[in-house]
Amino acid sequence: MRRLSFVSQPRWQSLLRFLVILGPGIITAMADNDAPGITTYSLAGAQYGNKLLWTLLPTAVVLIVMQEIAIRTGTVTRKALSDLIRENFGVKVTFFLMISVLIADLGTTCGEFSGIASAAEIFNVSRYVAVPVVAFVVWWLVVKNAYNRVEKILLIGCGLYVSYILSGMLAKLDWNVLIQATVRPTLEPNGQFIAMVIGIVGTTIAPWQQFYMQSTVVDKGLTAKEYRYSRLDMIIGYVGTIVIAFFIMATCSKMLYPNVQIQNAADAALALRPLAGNYASSLFAFGLFVSGLIAAAILPLSTSFVICEGIGWEHGLNHTFQEAPEFYTLYTGIIVLGAGLVLLPHAPLVGIMFWSQVVCGFILPPIFVLELLIVNRRDLMGDWVNSRTFNIIAWGSAGILMVLNLALVYLTLFPLKS
Repeated sequence: MRRLSFVSQPRWQSLLRFLVILGPGIITAMADNDAPGITTYSLAGAQYGNKLLWTLLPTAVVLIVMQEIAIRTGTVTRKALSDLIRENFGVKVTFFLMISVLIADLGTTCGEFSGIASAAEIFNVSRYVAVPVVAFVVWWLVVKNAYNRVEKILLIGCGLYVSYILSGMLAKLDWNVLIQATVRPTLEPNGQFIAMVIGIVGTTIAPWQQFYMQSTVVDKGLTAKEYRYSRLDMIIGYVGTIVIAFFIMATCSKMLYPNVQIQNAADAALALRPLAGNYASSLFAFGLFVSGLIAAAILPLSTSFVICEGIGWEHGLNHTFQEAPEFYTLYTGIIVLGAGLVLLPHAPLVGIMFWSQVVCGFILPPIFVLELLIVNRRDLMGDWVNSRTFNIIAWGSAGILMVLNLALVYLTLFPLKS
């Protein structure tokens, strides 16, 4: 893998260039802390206390390895992942991935709007008002604005995740205990504990991230010259993502474990009210709302990128609706379906999210393997192929990811008893 020097230009010029490039990495990372993810972290803290905090460090390593490959491949080839998969592995493989990603992302989008509905109702706003309004705002944001403006708005939204840190501060966390739990792995020999470990990894590392990261890098017009800035953008984003997950788990551990039982993140927000005060509860609920809003914008966008790139249709936020009708129609359709299903009185939301998680578990490992095969092709990447050391780390991560995701699928279909 090619090495780059950071001393080729004055520091102030490097900083200015970085600020211009800032965006895709942080947005992708923060959107990863979506409503289903926050629910998983809340449950982990409430049910197992601090025992699962250690899972966040290895998860962060795998995330950064995967996303670095997406950034490097995108900036060097200037092609999106679906394009490269179609060109190198054929239409059949691409079609299978497109259908799988569509199913998985539609189910997850329902989860985002469900989180928005739950958070709104904590603030006494009906879901029948909140969900349509948010759906329209998300649709307008993407369809009516160019990429640079969308990126700036989403970056501002990402800053609102600080509500989880503030909520944790109000809970008066014990830092000595938390640091020890983070660096000392703990395992319990029962099925539910193991399922939660796998669930944390599964909800943190999702297929859509790989496609979206590479697509936005290409859509923004970044090249190999901007690689190091884009990589730094991504690393900052994922460090922030893990910090947010840490505070969610730690807060729920401190205030809810072991006496308060919850079913989702909205329950956690409500349970914090008598224990940590109205401010902590409201900040937690606000974070759930913001996370759902950002992910509800990103997930349909990622899906539209995947399908249009795979088929060869015009795509990207720098095109108008007239120039890329299929792209924007797909985006609109996914938002309408995702929001509409949440508003149906007896919609099988649990079943939809259940099967979307199963699909994610099946398709993430092969997507990562295809990425690794592509990034190691010297005719495509030149001197930017993986080094031997990086390949050992990357293929090792792929193997671990494959085992964990297949285990997640199995435990989702056949839950183990404690």
